[in-house]
Amino acid sequence: MINRRRLLTYSAAAGVLAAAPRLNPDFLFSPAMAQTTSPIVFLSAENITGNWDCTAHTTLSQSTIQGFVMGYLARAPMTQENPGELVMELATEINEISATQLEIKLRNDITFHDGKPFTSEDVKATFEYGSQPDRPAQTYPGATDTFDVTTPDDYTVIVDTSKGGYGASLFIFLAAYLPIMSAKDIAEGPGGVLTQRLNGTGPFKFVEQRGNDTVMEAFPDYFKGAPTVSGVTFSFVGDATTRMLSLMGGQADIIERLEPEQVETLQGEADIKLNTSVSVENKYLWFRCSKPPFDNPLVRKAACHAIDRELIMEVMGVAGHASSNFVSPIKFGYIDLDNYPEYDAEECQRLLAEAGYPNGQGLPDLEYITSSGFYPKTKEYGEVITAMLQEQGFPVKLSVMEVAAWNERLYDRPGGGPGHMVDCGWSTGSPEPDLVLRTHFHSSSKRICGIDDAEIDAALDAERNATSLDARQESLQTNLMPLLADKVPALSLFTSVMIHGMRANLDGLFIYPDGLTDASKATMG
Repeated sequence: MINRRRLLTYSAAAGVLAAAPRLNPDFLFSPAMAQTTSPIVFLSAENITGNWDCTAHTTLSQSTIQGFVMGYLARAPMTQENPGELVMELATEINEISATQLEIKLRNDITFHDGKPFTSEDVKATFEYGSQPDRPAQTYPGATDTFDVTTPDDYTVIVDTSKGGYGASLFIFLAAYLPIMSAKDIAEGPGGVLTQRLNGTGPFKFVEQRGNDTVMEAFPDYFKGAPTVSGVTFSFVGDATTRMLSLMGGQADIIERLEPEQVETLQGEADIKLNTSVSVENKYLWFRCSKPPFDNPLVRKAACHAIDRELIMEVMGVAGHASSNFVSPIKFGYIDLDNYPEYDAEECQRLLAEAGYPNGQGLPDLEYITSSGFYPKTKEYGEVITAMLQEQGFPVKLSVMEVAAWNERLYDRPGGGPGHMVDCGWSTGSPEPDLVLRTHFHSSSKRICGIDDAEIDAALDAERNATSLDARQESLQTNLMPLLADKVPALSLFTSVMIHGMRANLDGLFIYPDGLTDASKATMG
């Protein structure tokens, strides 16, 4: 039997956004400081794909690298206090000029790393290319034929969504997510120069890939001033203990994805400091809805009622934040859902019987796939979840894989992807919930769970088509999110807490809630 001792480390917080995001004016930047000789050494917990096209992957490690190299129209610090706050970067203003029109004003003093001046043609090309349906990182509410982008001049962009039937307000938050690529590079298309290297407007310039090491150097013409450090070396080291020992030994300057036990160890080190923040990432148990038995919502819901998430929080400790929704508390529209599935053994058994599997009899052997070395505690809480499901009659086997093998099995396929349940987090660098909800739960996408449900599609379309942020928030909170909690194509287990360890002499970093890191003002004393 499972020990049901309750000991919560964190409690959920309902971070509900005000009616409209606060669009901050641009900041004034101080002159560049003298450059130090050593690059920052960043040890990553995830490998890269090798394809540098920003729209061709959903890999967090490469998104983090993009944060050093690429420029964004705006950045979103995303705190629970101000989840809709935007800080202008390549843009100077983002304004709704009607329900279906957005005007974006751009800076006129930016150049790409290859010397090309940044203009409105680059924003137009990025928006249109990034919205193609074959892009794995597609981040828009519809394909290119659902909106128009015009460029009245070199530093003005107008987005019109009237032919798509949805509000232009969606692009406010999306503007803070997609790295802006060069129109010249995009013109070559998939397989061209975009796949071979990053070419951005950010503080660091992509140099080369050396095995597991991504080498970047300071860009002297960065519009905020040349970075102080000479560069960043971003290296994949899959073992969490090796990353920690490298930090303690001085071979690394910053590491990510600390395990709770590592936090306790590093807190006692005088030359180490920690950075923690509630992240944009939720961790999910994804059901393969494209094949039996989880094509039946009764079975999915029964499995959810078999899982005591409070026990999972005990395992996670400081690395987890309790939440009861399908998006993070720092995403627009978050609320604690009243109908979110909680542990209830009797309800689990009732649903199994209704689905035709009394006490789990007749269920096929089930595989639960998880990873090791990337997310904290996946094996440990995976074992807890497996035991809880087995206790209720689910014949589950846990498969723990190293990151590359897990990545190969992650996405759904025609006829159903590998396994029956998959552990995976999802993180997007924007307050926009549509980037998570539509990406995974609309039948046109079907990334991991493979859900194909007309009611969910209609609720997603209703939320997307709302003509104001107020209307979108109401649609999210009263229609879409409760419907997802009833049909549970996935169970969001908790919200991740991003924990980075770094050398005490590394100052001036800003780490966003999705792990992206601004090192443009970093110094190493």
